[in-house]
Amino acid sequence: MAEVQDLGRFSVEEHNRMLRQAQKEEEEVTFEEVVEAQSQVVSEIKYYMKISATQGGDGGDSRIFESVVVVKPWLRSKQLLNFAPYIIFRKLKCR
Repeated sequence: MAEVQDLGRFSVEEHNRMLRQAQKEEEEVTFEEVVEAQSQVVSEIKYYMKISATQGGDGGDSRIFESVVVVKPWLRSKQLLNFAPYIIFRKLKCR
């Protein structure tokens, strides 16, 4: 769905803008695609996305990031609530 891909791109751009504004040393992220998305309709539409992106320019490895965006279509507004690396916890077997 094009709308979800657009929201994923918005998430990455907004995350990078916030990094620049805060003058953080963290490397910017380059959008690749939304690999998973869910939406929740309440008084607005909240999108929970997993986004594939590279960090560190063209030579960076692809990583998955989690993003939450709230959309209020009647106000034509979008707000990034969260953008962070997706961490997968794995249980290790003890031998």
